[in-house]
Amino acid sequence: MKLVFLGPPGAGKGTQASMVCQRFAIPHISTGDMLRAAIANGTETGMKAKVFMDRGQLVPDEVLIEMVRERLNEKECEKGFLLDGFPRTVDQAEALEGIAAPDVVVDVDVADEKLLDRLTGRRVCEKCGESFHVAKIGDAKVCSHCGGTLIQRDDDKPATIRNRLDVYHRQTAPLIDYYRGKGALRTVDGDQTPEKVFEAILVVLGG
Repeated sequence: MKLVFLGPPGAGKGTQASMVCQRFAIPHISTGDMLRAAIANGTETGMKAKVFMDRGQLVPDEVLIEMVRERLNEKECEKGFLLDGFPRTVDQAEALEGIAAPDVVVDVDVADEKLLDRLTGRRVCEKCGESFHVAKIGDAKVCSHCGGTLIQRDDDKPATIRNRLDVYHRQTAPLIDYYRGKGALRTVDGDQTPEKVFEAILVVLGG
């Protein structure tokens, strides 16, 4: 089972990916983890990527694609995989077709306004890192776990969230059309409890 997961920031894609991988015993491959592993292992492609990352630049497609090729050729991926964070563009999707075309592309769909509520309502403890939501804690300023101060991170502020969503839609809308054209796209309503979303994903995966 070769899977790709799409979904905007805050859609809960990572949580669902972990649950699906556990269910089907396939590796969860996120772009960030893959980059860190390649650098830690000192692979040639990892070292190329590190040069760009050290400069604060995006890793070019040709380096990223080669890294994906290396990862998907590993024995662990023989029975399938779940890619999370790749592809992000149609060019990357076309390259993936030449490496290992996905069987199903799951789009975890949540409306922007719902995502804004989810993400801007998040509060994080400065001390222990525990995460809370204002829907449950109201105006509480103190962490119920350790007594630390609850803060709103800069990347959870409305302007930042809207920018991240705009970037996601610009990059991903063509990708959704691309996979719909191939008959591989399955859209799941992400505005449900994590358990309900998981059930819906299992239905589209036939398992």
